[in-house]
Amino acid sequence: MENLAALYPAHVAELNRRVAEVCARENIAGLVIHSGQPHRQFLDDMDYPFKVNPHFKAWLPVIDNPHCWLLVNGADKPQLIFYRPEDFWHKVADVPTEFWTEQVEIKLLTKADKVADLLPSDVSQWAYIGEHIDVAEVLGFKSRNPEAVMSYLHFHRASKTQYELECLRMANQIAVKGHLAAKSAFYAGANEFEIQQQYLSATDQSENQMPYGNIVALNENAAILHYTALAHQAPSERHSFLIDAGASFHGYAADITRTYAFEKNLFGELITAIDVLQREIIAMMRPGVKYVDLHLATHHKLAQVLIDFNLATGSTTDLIESGVTSVFFPHGLGHMLGLQVHDMGGFLHDERGTHIAPPDAHPFLRCTRTLDVNQVLTIEPGLYIIDSLLAPLKADHRKQMVLWDTVDKLRPFGGIRIEDNVIVHHDSVENMTRDLGLND
Repeated sequence: MENLAALYPAHVAELNRRVAEVCARENIAGLVIHSGQPHRQFLDDMDYPFKVNPHFKAWLPVIDNPHCWLLVNGADKPQLIFYRPEDFWHKVADVPTEFWTEQVEIKLLTKADKVADLLPSDVSQWAYIGEHIDVAEVLGFKSRNPEAVMSYLHFHRASKTQYELECLRMANQIAVKGHLAAKSAFYAGANEFEIQQQYLSATDQSENQMPYGNIVALNENAAILHYTALAHQAPSERHSFLIDAGASFHGYAADITRTYAFEKNLFGELITAIDVLQREIIAMMRPGVKYVDLHLATHHKLAQVLIDFNLATGSTTDLIESGVTSVFFPHGLGHMLGLQVHDMGGFLHDERGTHIAPPDAHPFLRCTRTLDVNQVLTIEPGLYIIDSLLAPLKADHRKQMVLWDTVDKLRPFGGIRIEDNVIVHHDSVENMTRDLGLND
């Protein structure tokens, strides 16, 4: 924590600089950022797990306390209105004393509906940033999530401060512990649910603390891109294991995927080939490179893998242009990572919000930015046997381009995905995931 404490003042200074610039440009007094409110389950007296506004946790690591507010104008010390009610039903949040409290002025709020007493008297001159527009309207905010402000904040959020980079390294460090535990559980014969429990135990985080629902898939389940069913029964035969799971640290996310073969076989060799491909793509990353070009390069490399492993025949160009590679690799190469797993700003060309759409042939790509220093992204190529996507190939002229015997052999294994979290530096790329111990 000492390193975080040393880095945090510069982080706040940079956020203040951004706020000062956008407020001056848009002629507003400042931003009032709402942590959020609990959402009540339908016809029940319980709430869904609380998820904090990412714009709020960008400033400070208060991620589990609703009804908090942050007042920032870029000039004055940020003011935190910290919700601390008198409540004997639930645990009340302690008054913060951590390292970050020196950089903010804290006021306590004991009743959520009395927040107006602590807000600026001229809230009509301030912009509300948050989810609960009805609350903002009642409080008198005329400007609510103004598009120009949101676009500016989202564009610049892609450039991480040194404090944020350290938080992301810590999130990766935690997630790596979980992945190593999950790998051991797989080879020891655990079912999907048991592997998940081993992962959570190793990370010391609950399921609700995970930045997303973990994908823990054995055998053919690995071909379901967002598989979260978690079977309690182990399969009769153990072929493969795909785990896509992360961790959180101070509100920042890790997002890591690995795939394993239970025995040495063709599928294991294919995993090695995708791993090599992934490392080659990461080696191409540098400031000024377009993320779309990395995605297209992945398809060229994947086409060669399909040929080398007798999954497809023809030229790499034909396999790409005919859409064969997109059947085996139907998702994007990756996305921006930070306060959210799919962090904002991946499609923005500039701070005004100019949108860069993905290529028509690759609609599921989640990032079209040009790489720059201190951006953090995932690189996650994959190769899957998905029958619903393969069926159209069998039904038209592309049938002859696929070697179906190899497809049949690989079907019980599901699919492969290898995902690392990387930082773009001036003259290098830092692979946090592998540097912190997850090398296979």
